Amino acid sequence: MTPMDISRLAQLLRGQRWACLGTQDKQQPYVSWVAFVAEANFSTLVLHLSRLAKHTRNIEAAPWVSLALSEVDDGQSDPQQLARLTLQGRVDPVNRDDEAYGELKSLYLARLPDAEMMFQFSDFSLYRFRPESGRYIEGFASSHAINTEKLRAAAEV
Repeated sequence: MTPMDISRLAQLLRGQRWACLGTQDKQQPYVSWVAFVAEANFSTLVLHLSRLAKHTRNIEAAPWVSLALSEVDDGQSDPQQLARLTLQGRVDPVNRDDEAYGELKSLYLARLPDAEMMFQFSDFSLYRFRPESGRYIEGFASSHAINTEKLRAAAEV
């Protein structure tokens, strides 16, 4: 990947807050939308999910998921030129007594302040999505395999 590719990948992870989450529902794929915040080193993406949501129940049964995000489509040009990222990895809950909980909550609320009231609901919990592999498409005919090392390199940009 070129420095330009890495820079655009970093902008995508830092600039977007909304992603498509793919989970497994009894041998069937299930896709929903979730808010997320990337940790500074891109090692995890923080999610705040309700246990009442189908995707969360699916995660609790099978924690291996896929998360996809894209630049915003302004409707002006070819959408195949939009940068997009699909990651595969595991989602794990963050217990309230976990030493990282306060820091992750603060990180999440700094990016998504309107979510603060949801932290009062007992069915909502923090989760960490740990990407292991993926595919970054910078635009038409520009595709790159992604791993944890490339994500860390993008975080340094």
